[in-house]
Amino acid sequence: MSEREAMEFDVLIVGAGPSGLAAAIRLKQLSPDTAVCVVEKGSEVGAHILSGAVMEPRALDELIPDWRDDPPALATPAAEDRFMFLTETKAFRLPTPPQMHNHGNYVVSLGNVCRWLGAKAEALGVEIYPGFAASETIIEDGVVKGVVAGVMGITRDGEEGPNYQPGMELRASYTMFAEGCRGSLTKKLFDTFGLREGVQPQTYGIGIKELWQIPKEKHTPGLIWHSTGWPMKTDTYGGSWLYMLGEDLVSVGFVVGLDYPNPWLSPFDEFQRFKTHPAVRGMLEGGKRIAYGARALNEGGFQSIPKLVFPGGMLIGDGAGFLNVPKIKGTHTAMKSGMVAAEAVAEVLETRPPVLESYPEKLQASWLWEELRGVRNIRPGFVKFGFWGGMVNAALDTYVFRGKAPWTFKHHEDHAVLKRAADAPKIEYPKPDGVLSFDRLSSVFLSNTNHEEDQPAHLKLRAPEKWLGENWEKFASPESRYCPAGVYEAVEEDGKHKLVINAQNCVHCKTCDIKDPSQNIDWCTPEGSGGPNYIGGM
Repeated sequence: MSEREAMEFDVLIVGAGPSGLAAAIRLKQLSPDTAVCVVEKGSEVGAHILSGAVMEPRALDELIPDWRDDPPALATPAAEDRFMFLTETKAFRLPTPPQMHNHGNYVVSLGNVCRWLGAKAEALGVEIYPGFAASETIIEDGVVKGVVAGVMGITRDGEEGPNYQPGMELRASYTMFAEGCRGSLTKKLFDTFGLREGVQPQTYGIGIKELWQIPKEKHTPGLIWHSTGWPMKTDTYGGSWLYMLGEDLVSVGFVVGLDYPNPWLSPFDEFQRFKTHPAVRGMLEGGKRIAYGARALNEGGFQSIPKLVFPGGMLIGDGAGFLNVPKIKGTHTAMKSGMVAAEAVAEVLETRPPVLESYPEKLQASWLWEELRGVRNIRPGFVKFGFWGGMVNAALDTYVFRGKAPWTFKHHEDHAVLKRAADAPKIEYPKPDGVLSFDRLSSVFLSNTNHEEDQPAHLKLRAPEKWLGENWEKFASPESRYCPAGVYEAVEEDGKHKLVINAQNCVHCKTCDIKDPSQNIDWCTPEGSGGPNYIGGM
């Protein structure tokens, strides 16, 4: 291996999402001379950012009070809220829960918000390196010292190719990990420093999203439409959104809780089927699908927050699990966590203690902590009581206990609840019509996904020999259905089944790393800039 060059900073931030960029801006506001670097695996800031986003501006108001004078592109003030219950053919309007009231919020492209925040950060002197994937954490004498980023040119066989670059060591007194849900470095930090000891398991959902351009006469700027019910069965947590932004754009998406029990379920196909519902069809017909993507999201909330600090570093944003599930929002909480972390760092830049315990202490004294604690029992209530019981529990928790019930429900690990294929009913999905519903490969094409072909696969089986006896024989290859990008295929050769991994299709949703029943799949960072390139409206 060639010797790596090194660069030194005061603070290094891994990930240019809302939390990472908010942290960088806040730190520069408080300490303009502090050297701050943000490293981002996407080809540009925002390239890997996917969210059907309604943004509560609370944190942004604190960070940049005059932001409305120069808002991010496509930021559309929230207008009407609709919360629907769907049967196969009907849609019934329900009272909108108070957590889902959106007066004063904005329908946004979260990618555009991050591009906008990135420009603000750079104007303050923050160094941002996009297309620079952090592949390894530097740990010396038990202290995080930074990351290795930008390694390129390793061939599929693991050798140094003709374009090999050893990457750089980016070193800092403090490293903030803002990788988002199921970050590859964060996952290893959990084990290295025991950050999940004593807390509930994280539970996840997969969000699948399309961006549509519809006729202007059908477009209601700021409309926020959510649904629950069909096509999901009552044993599966999930729901939909349609958010109208700009003059003719609609963000349409579907979330399925990854604690679903039926291995025959396909979140992608459930989403495609959802769009054929008469109430949804009426909004999309005559329009054109222009983008596609998918991403896992943390749903564990308050009781799943890990230990946030360790020698030399800290966790911020959705990598730590600050999503408010009942509110269906996490941008404001992610940003707030980054801002609080920055404030904690700014106070100790002269002494620089290795473990910054003031960060979690400040966070626990903030509105973020109070907000997440108040809704902690709503998501696990659907697991404990089922769909209808979960709805009743949510109402009681909201209106009677007001988030202060004297109990806290527990979570379970999503991969552990999958039934054997023989014990679950098969699900037959209709063929895509190419108008409202589509196949995986045409969808991946719209995500602009690209990976350098001659590189080691970034999706790895820890023990390849386990796949046949576990995934195939017990669960009928669930990865071929839960992956929304057609990465995994079970094929038959000479009377035997084997798994084919089409890593070049991967949209970096991380679902396989979460849902694999034997926890045999590791999602690793591919070469810098590899993956989806989401367009500005996403």
